[in-house]
Amino acid sequence: MRPLRFSINITLDGCCDHRAVVPDEALHLHHARNLEQADALLFGRVTYQMMEEAWRLPAPEGAMPAWTEPFARTIDAAKKYVVSTTLTSVDWNAELIRDDLAETVTALKHQPGNGIFVGGLTLARTLTDLRLIDEYEFVVHPRLTGHGPTLFPGLTNPVDLKPTARLDLPSGAIALRYELAK
Repeated sequence: MRPLRFSINITLDGCCDHRAVVPDEALHLHHARNLEQADALLFGRVTYQMMEEAWRLPAPEGAMPAWTEPFARTIDAAKKYVVSTTLTSVDWNAELIRDDLAETVTALKHQPGNGIFVGGLTLARTLTDLRLIDEYEFVVHPRLTGHGPTLFPGLTNPVDLKPTARLDLPSGAIALRYELAK
C-alpha cells in the first residue's frame, strides 16, 4: 500500500502561510526530493490553483530563479488529484475528485507505488481526522510571524506521532518527520 505523506513549512509560532517563510535553494531541493518519492500529489482546490499558477511550465523567461527549476520540473510532471466540490474540470496532469473522500483516498493508497503527497491545510486536517495520513513532515523555520493560518484547527481527536527522521537545513530550518504511532 502506498503511504500518504504530508509535508508543510511552518514558523516557530505556528504560521503555515507559504509567504511567511524565506525560500532558498536547499529548501526547494529538499521538497523536490520529497516529491520525487511520490507517484502522485493530492491537493485541495486552493493549493492546486496556487501551485499551478506558481509552477506550471513553461515559465516565462526570468520568472523564477534557476535553483527552483528542479522543484518546478518535478511538480509540473507529477500526477495530481484535486479534491474540490466547486471546480468543474482540471488539467495540468490532474484528475478531479468529487466522490467520497475517505473511500477515494483509500483506493488511491491501495494502488501500487511509492506514495502520495498531500498539500493544503484544510485537506490535510480532514485526512488527519480520517486517519488516512501515514507520515508527516514539518519543516520548522526559525521565524516568528504573529499571524497566519495554523495547522489542524478543529481537529476532532489528538493524533499521536512517532519521530522517524530529522534534517537540519542550512537556513536553520529543521525538517522533522513522523509517522503514526501504533
